[in-house]
Amino acid sequence: MGKLGDWWDDVCYKWDEYKHCLACLGIVAVVLLLVVLLAAFGFVRHLSISVTSASLTRFDLNTTSPATSLSYNLTLTLVIHNPNWAMSVKNTKPLEASYKFDDQVFDRFELAGKGDKHPAGKTRVYHIDPPGAARFVALGNAGEVEFRKENATGMFEVEVAVAGEVRYTARYTKCKVEASCPLKLQLAPPGTAAVVFQRVKCKLEKPEKNC
Repeated sequence: MGKLGDWWDDVCYKWDEYKHCLACLGIVAVVLLLVVLLAAFGFVRHLSISVTSASLTRFDLNTTSPATSLSYNLTLTLVIHNPNWAMSVKNTKPLEASYKFDDQVFDRFELAGKGDKHPAGKTRVYHIDPPGAARFVALGNAGEVEFRKENATGMFEVEVAVAGEVRYTARYTKCKVEASCPLKLQLAPPGTAAVVFQRVKCKLEKPEKNC
């Protein structure tokens, strides 16, 4: 009984040590889990948007009809990256891109519909290639003067505006997406040499407080 008692006491003593070790390991595991969750979902990194290519082969202003119109051929590639490694992005409103001249919208395009998801860490590429057509636009006198000035140089300043609303994984708040991509495009009619385009990083509006 003496040897058995000594063995039992030894086992119990070691078990007490093991319990302390296991408790410490459990605390460390919980802390690490909280750190990982905080890193994954505690901070939002907002979408980055850029225009990687663009080509303008036609840009004509028509003022003879009752309403002013622009006839154009403008194609471009829009790249949107979700930098969050754990949080995906879900559209709560359609994601749209608008073409603007002199701050006036002359065409709009839906890039992704409501409910569409942008996975964590992924990049989406959108090619906008509308058929050439005339679009009515209220430029006003100042806008028409600006068009003629730029038309004389063949270099046009066109803005691409991106707008939408999204919700990030594990977040209840809906966040607006508003970005402006100012482009300076050399008119290059078909048959002329291609114009080299430098990538343009779009400027995002300052996010709301809860975003």
